[in-house]
Amino acid sequence: SVLPSPVPRGLPDRFRMFRSCEWEVLERSLNILQASDFYWGPLSVGEAHAKLQREPVGTYLVRDSSQGNCLFSLSVRMPTGPVSLRISFQEGYFRLKNWFSDCVVRLLELVVAGTRNNPLHFDEMGGTPLV
Repeated sequence: SVLPSPVPRGLPDRFRMFRSCEWEVLERSLNILQASDFYWGPLSVGEAHAKLQREPVGTYLVRDSSQGNCLFSLSVRMPTGPVSLRISFQEGYFRLKNWFSDCVVRLLELVVAGTRNNPLHFDEMGGTPLV
């Protein structure tokens, strides 16, 4: 399930530090992401985890990453509690583990479909698989 978002529309200033070809990918992806129900914008990890703690396992949201080298983080309610995973952006692609796409929403669709048969394992999740 998805935790609905209260994020206002508009492009944040922090996205303006990229080359024009990367900016086009970012702008298109951010517009799609902002139209989704699960993008929360500048939400801290603590705030995201507090919101997810009250939600069913599998609920997720995407927020702006607090890490300077990542744009977005995926926060997910796992059986052991909420965890956050960084979504990196390299050479025009958003990446999460072995999946990549030029759109954050499409990346999440790939991850959801791919983990149904092959769960992901992240160090951040203490060995709990992401399905």
